[in-house]
Amino acid sequence: QVQLVESGGGLVQAGGSLRLSCAASGLTISRYDMGWFRQAAGKERECVAAIRWSSISTYYVDSVKGRFTISRDNAKNTVYLQMSSLKPEDTAVYYCAADTRRIPGSMATVADEYDYWGQGTQVTVSS
Repeated sequence: QVQLVESGGGLVQAGGSLRLSCAASGLTISRYDMGWFRQAAGKERECVAAIRWSSISTYYVDSVKGRFTISRDNAKNTVYLQMSSLKPEDTAVYYCAADTRRIPGSMATVADEYDYWGQGTQVTVSS
């Protein structure tokens, strides 16, 4: 049974930092592309960052480039999202997801392309 468990969310002031973790079980993350998504109230879920199974390639949505960093620790079977210079517009529920299709080419950045999801962790940035 595959489980992705996010942690590290919370309330932070604008300009602050948080590190989200996604611990996987029942799935070896080193084999798959992994992504972080977020969904703010009343908005669609968007991919904020993704990392190739080889860790050679990463993707960031324009709004977080230079502020967020995705990484993985294969030994711990865990994916991280380091978030810095947080802004109130970063407030959302953040989800970890795995794309187990192993399709060559560009990384998946659409929610429908990911087949396993965590339960989400709330990030609230106050102004």
